[in-house]
Amino acid sequence: MRYSLPWGKERLPLVLPSGWKVAGYLESAVIPPVRDAENEVVESLSRPVGSAPLISLYRPGMKVALVIDDSSRPTPVELLFPPVLRELSRAGLDMPDLTLIPALGVHRAMTAEELARRIGRPDLDGLSWENPDCDDLSRMVYLGTTRRGTPVWVNRTVAMADLVVTLGCIKPHIIASFGGGYKALVPGVAGRATIAHNHTINCQPETFNMVGQPIERNPMRQDLEEAGQMIKGKVFIVNAVVDSALKIVRVVAGDPIAAHREGVKTCMALYGVSIQEQADVVIVGSHPMDQDLRQGVTALANSIRAVKPGGVMITVIKADEGVGVFGLANQKLPIGQRGLRRLAPLLVRLVPRIKLNGMGEEDRFFLYFALQAMRRADLRLVAPTIPIVVKGHLPFATFDEDLPAAIQQARRRYPKTASVLIFPHGGTTYPNI
Repeated sequence: MRYSLPWGKERLPLVLPSGWKVAGYLESAVIPPVRDAENEVVESLSRPVGSAPLISLYRPGMKVALVIDDSSRPTPVELLFPPVLRELSRAGLDMPDLTLIPALGVHRAMTAEELARRIGRPDLDGLSWENPDCDDLSRMVYLGTTRRGTPVWVNRTVAMADLVVTLGCIKPHIIASFGGGYKALVPGVAGRATIAHNHTINCQPETFNMVGQPIERNPMRQDLEEAGQMIKGKVFIVNAVVDSALKIVRVVAGDPIAAHREGVKTCMALYGVSIQEQADVVIVGSHPMDQDLRQGVTALANSIRAVKPGGVMITVIKADEGVGVFGLANQKLPIGQRGLRRLAPLLVRLVPRIKLNGMGEEDRFFLYFALQAMRRADLRLVAPTIPIVVKGHLPFATFDEDLPAAIQQARRRYPKTASVLIFPHGGTTYPNI
């Protein structure tokens, strides 16, 4: 049986052993992309969900913070930005009253050139901008504490703005159920302590994998939305839903909760794929979240529910840009894979309290997830661009030289027959059992 996985602009051949039976080659639903992306944005602005139109929210003299997704996310910011800026200009915006801010969370700062490319301009001439810094409390405002105990520190420019407009993308998300909405602000422009506490909320057995799960049952998502509502200015979102080719299928605009929920409906219909039962072997391509290892493991997280306990999961990551912002890969753990597997039941209880020397706060959750995932299945990664030393820092999974080698290892566990599920676009799809 011959199949293939996306591999950059090419396809990676996938040849399975005889006797293995493919229970599903699971691609996202086919929702035609919009014919005119700009018109789709304009239409969404004219018919916002749960909010007055953007043009009527602005009053001359208002300070506006325009928050955009950074380059680690598949958001078509360059298509969203021009119509939004024109709408604000029509309302009488004086350009010095607007500040452009990338939602970095704990990611690295963006350069002026990167930010200009992100919004589809040759430069930032005439635009004020700044990078938020999650570690600089002097540039933040403390807004209070959520009911779940998260101290809410937010970038000062955003916290003091009269109007906050966010440009984001709604896609399945390992911790938050779905991206988009208030997530552009928390963790997007929040302080490290805020991000740390919010992410730790889902370090629980029942919430370690919330991909595509109902938001009403996701305490971390509920917490970040409570934190976002502490911001005093009016918040207006413009969120895209894109297909696996990164083409826009829908844009929603308006209230950061009501509009977000409308976009989530489309995202669920697009990326939630049905399976009859879990499989012995799950093979996942990380496209379109395949630019680096950090983004690529999203595919593993999205699909882990599809593998039977004790099965084999193979994740293929092109990672042209290497490791990415991935704290777990920064330092070697003082324990090997065999010992880690033996101690995992104990370690998962300690993760919420351990110190993360050399790692970012969101890596606390990824450490918890990795421990839970390795307890469930034999995790195998194919990521040929990743240095050997980095692979040694990640004993949660075994790195194979290439896809045939990974399949050969899986065949040792299932020499005669195995049920197989294949997710070619695992960076965005997720299973519904």
